[in-house]
Amino acid sequence: MPILRTDDGVDLHYEEAGSGIPMVFVHEFAGDSRSWEPQMRFFSRRYRCIAYNARGYPPSAVPSDPRAYSQDRATDDIAAVIKGLGLAPAHVVGLSMGAFATLHLGLRHPALARSLTAAGVGYGAAPGKREQFRAEVEATATRIRADGMETMGAVYARGPTRLVFEEKDPRGYAEFRAQLMEHSAEGSANTMMGVQRERPALGDLEAQFCNLTVPTLVIAGDEDDPTLEPSVFLKRTIPTSALLVMPKCGHTMNLEDPDAFNRAVLDFVTQVDAGAWRTRIPESKTGAIIAAKS
Repeated sequence: MPILRTDDGVDLHYEEAGSGIPMVFVHEFAGDSRSWEPQMRFFSRRYRCIAYNARGYPPSAVPSDPRAYSQDRATDDIAAVIKGLGLAPAHVVGLSMGAFATLHLGLRHPALARSLTAAGVGYGAAPGKREQFRAEVEATATRIRADGMETMGAVYARGPTRLVFEEKDPRGYAEFRAQLMEHSAEGSANTMMGVQRERPALGDLEAQFCNLTVPTLVIAGDEDDPTLEPSVFLKRTIPTSALLVMPKCGHTMNLEDPDAFNRAVLDFVTQVDAGAWRTRIPESKTGAIIAAKS
C-alpha cells in the first residue's frame, strides 16, 4: 500500500495511475481517495494521477491530537504529496473541503501548482452564514463522536445538497453513502473541528485572491445552493479564473455527472498546458454593456 510521510510525521495513503503531466485529486469531507475513481480512470489515460486520503481518513494515519488538523495543515499536506512524489508543478483538483485546500495551495505554494480546480467550494462562506456554519460543524462533530460514523455517515449523506445525487443515480449514491459510513469517527470529528470550523471565510482572503496568478477553474452545481454565491465571488475576484455551473447537480458533481465534469476539467487543463489560458481583460469587469470609447 503506497504511503508517504508529511513533514510533521503523518503517513498519507495514496493511489497512483497513468503517466505524463501530474494531476492530484483532493477529496471532500464526505469522501476519500475512492471518490475520485471516475476521474482516475479517465485522466490516467493522459496524465499521471494521484488521489490520496487526507489525514484522519484510514488507511492514512488518524492523529489523536486535535492540533494536528487545520486549514494550513490540509494545504501543506497537498504540498507534501506534490513534493514527496516529485510532481511539481501539478494540476490540482479539489472538491469542497479539498477545494478550499486547493485554493490555499495556490495562495501559499503557487510554484507547486500548474492549475487549480475548485469544485463545490464555499459552504459557510456566503455573507451572513459564517456563524451558522460554525454551529452546524460543532453539532455534527459532537454527534459523530457520540454516535459513530456508521450512524452519522448515513445522516450526513442525506444532506440537502446530496438529494439530487440519490434521485438521479441511486446506485452511485449508495456506494458514496457506504464509503462515508466506513470513515473514522475520531478522524472525521477532528477534521470537522480543526479544518472545517476554523478555516477562514473566502471573503477574508479577497485581497490575496486578487493577486492569485495560477490558472483556476471554479465549478458549482446549480442545486448546491450554499456554494453558488461564493463561486461567483471567486470568479469576480481571481483574475485567472473561469466559472462553470453544472446543471441539475448538487455537491458531489464529479460523481453525479462524471462525464461532464471530466470533459470540463480536461478542456481547462489542456488550455493551461498549451499556454492558452489567459488573465481576464480588466475592462470586462466594468459591468457596462457599451464601450466607454469607440
